[in-house]
Amino acid sequence: MEQHPRSSTRRLIQWGGRRILYNPSGLTTVSLEWFEPRFWSIRGLIRERFSGRGQALAVETPAGPAVLRQFLRGGWVARWVTDRYLYLGQQRSRAFREFDLLQDLFDRGLPVPKPLAALCDQSGLAYRAALIMTEIGGARTLAEIAEELSPDDWAALRTTLGAFFEVGLRHPDLNAKNILRDHDGRWFLIDFDRARLARGPVAPGPMIRRLQRSLDRLGLQIESSALAD
Repeated sequence: MEQHPRSSTRRLIQWGGRRILYNPSGLTTVSLEWFEPRFWSIRGLIRERFSGRGQALAVETPAGPAVLRQFLRGGWVARWVTDRYLYLGQQRSRAFREFDLLQDLFDRGLPVPKPLAALCDQSGLAYRAALIMTEIGGARTLAEIAEELSPDDWAALRTTLGAFFEVGLRHPDLNAKNILRDHDGRWFLIDFDRARLARGPVAPGPMIRRLQRSLDRLGLQIESSALAD
């Protein structure tokens, strides 16, 4: 086993083609087994299973409540390959890229889950990936609460999204299920697979329109002015 110290928030452990990137400020230990749903299931430590593409589980870890998400293929490719991606280097793996982006946003003080650990499990030309991050306590999605929100709530959401756009976030799947509100009324953004940061502020129009379409598809009667500012 080879360990490569990188920074105060980033450590890499490697066993052959299996690589774990983890945050030593959040975890004092980490195991390959943690990325397997069965590990948590047989110990009765799964509290909730989330819907959506990929398998996401709320689990009780030594570091506290967390979410384990496995990266699964979507679209027509999923008919033949469920959880494998072409390996182009560990830093280009989906889990490692999302870990680093989350850490960057978290360090800027933006409301995102704290990344705990990421797996890149390489076998030949392919790899599978998984990510563990802190759970947002008492979270409900925008899809669940949109019709309950007051004008002040929508204003707070616009301010939160604006902060992400100001630092250059391009979120490819901004939808009503990827925006959460915790028990204190604070808004969070999740699911940064394939997201990236530009070098400066970005135009929010395309992302806001995607969010509006997701609300429309859910049958939620939300005026477009609630998201426009």
